[in-house]
Amino acid sequence: MDKQSTGRKMSGGGTTGALLYAVSAAVLGMLQFGFNTGVINAPREFIENFINENYSVNSGTVFSVIVSIFAIGGMIGCPLASWIADKRGRKFALIVNAAFGVIGAVFMGFSKVSTSLAMLIIGRFLIGINCGFATTASPTYVSEVAPVRLRGAFGTVNQLAVAFGLVGGQILGIDVILGSNEGWPWLLGLAIVPSAVQCVMLPFAPESPRYLLLVQRDEEQARRALTKIRGTTEIDDEIKDMHDEDRAEKQEEKFTVGDLLRMESLRTPMIIGIVMHLSQQLGGINAVLYYSASIFVSTGLTERDARLASIGVGSMLFIMALVSIPLMDRLGRRTLQLCGLGGMTLFSILMTIAFFTYENNTTMSVFAVLFTLLYVAFFGVGPSSIPWMILSELFGQGARSAAVSVGALVNWFANFIVGLTFIPLSDLLGNFVFLPFTILLIIFFAFTYFKLPETKNRTIEEVTALFKK
Repeated sequence: MDKQSTGRKMSGGGTTGALLYAVSAAVLGMLQFGFNTGVINAPREFIENFINENYSVNSGTVFSVIVSIFAIGGMIGCPLASWIADKRGRKFALIVNAAFGVIGAVFMGFSKVSTSLAMLIIGRFLIGINCGFATTASPTYVSEVAPVRLRGAFGTVNQLAVAFGLVGGQILGIDVILGSNEGWPWLLGLAIVPSAVQCVMLPFAPESPRYLLLVQRDEEQARRALTKIRGTTEIDDEIKDMHDEDRAEKQEEKFTVGDLLRMESLRTPMIIGIVMHLSQQLGGINAVLYYSASIFVSTGLTERDARLASIGVGSMLFIMALVSIPLMDRLGRRTLQLCGLGGMTLFSILMTIAFFTYENNTTMSVFAVLFTLLYVAFFGVGPSSIPWMILSELFGQGARSAAVSVGALVNWFANFIVGLTFIPLSDLLGNFVFLPFTILLIIFFAFTYFKLPETKNRTIEEVTALFKK
């Protein structure tokens, strides 16, 4: 390709109304993921009251199931999204996912009036499928409709949507809005809004041109969709690039999940990727996201103040998502991951100290909240996003899909373990509840320091060569 056409490719492909519309429709699924992660936090007391009034069971244990069944749905949603997206298209997959969201929200919203704990659990499970589905389908669609030079920027929109949904769920959960005995079914049922809006928007969004061209082999439809998204008919370079990518991909040897375990050159980066995903979840972040209101109450805050303080958790994640964007390529993945894990370790220790000294000490109650927010801030520096991107940078094209699928499954399973065990762990360990997470964070930090290579400014070939030596 000559210099003139290269310059044309790099300079062309800006934002258009059609592109912004398509991306907005897709990332509502990630907003849904953030919303349903954060929304379960505030109404714990009222949901447990509902359980106690109608069932002779341990409400704390059942609430743990309600929280964690979300992750089981996520484990199912991830591979289901990949299968449907490849068989029927990215847009169709997103529409199917929106339907899961609507049904799940209806089940949760009507669970109290129906006096049905089963409806609440099933609704949480279906919304989990919806969110697992979204974590696969939405980034895939966004990356395929975005211009190459803006793909990174549009990729961060997914993380921002998650953080925005998290904050929104926590704000709506305060007592003066929907954080009440009457309001909690409405709070959970509001999950219908993003999915319903998606159902309206997605039929008018274009299909992924890459899917149309390389999977459907319909170049005419692909050109039509790409022309609409780019707002120009000068798309020959991009169509050619897709064909070149396809030819290169076909020449790559394909690897299965079994190959990742058998071959040492694949097994080592797979272990690194799995540990990175485990560090995201088993460092305790979802204990804070799911149960921050309960944690803050245990430090001496009132129920109302604890819910208000929880809004700071989501807000901190949103701010750090913005801050980490320019740092990612400037400081590198390894540096940010080490910085994040180190900061989380320090502040989880300080949180434990604060838990022991808050009684009759308002200052330490404030510090306990502050340490929790700083713990969340350091999570946002690296561990919130790097595990999701590192596997695509450690593997070549032939093994990448299998590796990313394993990583996502491990992540959701670890999410399930934390959601299910935190309440029993808190009952058992009391003020020492974050000690197991602290120990794991130290292990993850040491593993990252010795095993994770820096991928910044390195080609895939250079990275994969490190594991063949």
